[in-house]
Amino acid sequence: MTQHEILMLVSAPLLVLGRPMVAFLWALTPAGRETAAALAHSQTFKKGWAFVSAPLSAWLVSALALWIWHVPWLFDQTLRSDWIHAAQHTTFLLTAVLFWWPVVNRTPALGYGGALVYVFTTILHTSVLGALLTFAPKAWYSPYVVTAPAWHLTALEDQQIGGLIMWIPAGTLLLIVALALLVRWMNESQTRWQYTRMAELGRLSQGGVE
Repeated sequence: MTQHEILMLVSAPLLVLGRPMVAFLWALTPAGRETAAALAHSQTFKKGWAFVSAPLSAWLVSALALWIWHVPWLFDQTLRSDWIHAAQHTTFLLTAVLFWWPVVNRTPALGYGGALVYVFTTILHTSVLGALLTFAPKAWYSPYVVTAPAWHLTALEDQQIGGLIMWIPAGTLLLIVALALLVRWMNESQTRWQYTRMAELGRLSQGGVE
């Protein structure tokens, strides 16, 4: 669970903030860079990226990835296969990059108020999953019955710790982001109000002179 949260709440937003695509392109051959540039400028790619990176799409994809990979049968497969485990981590990272993209690259479709709702609803559904893991009456994932005793824990205790990590530290980090967005939104509203007030005073002063 700690690995998952680091991928989604630390690595992914840092990747988006770092804007690494230029550095990645320089890792390609000149011909590869030209191909990548042509692809990026194609209408098909632009429309596809606009769709998947739209706030609603990004929110849904990241939420679905989180819940689907925690279905007991599928999660058990990740503990039995390195390939499926790698696919799980890759999915978490890529969908988290999509999630953070609209927040970092703020667009008119997602102002500070929209971003606040976007993050807050994520806090809600991840907290629900964390609470379900924490308060479940029995362990969901059978492989931990064998592995958890190595840490002097039962499978259920191990699951409860994982649920608490998703619920409390991860939720707190998202809450900090939500509060930062709230402050930005309030400052933006205050600035807009001041500009509006100054414009009204300017019109009134012009009317007085006339």
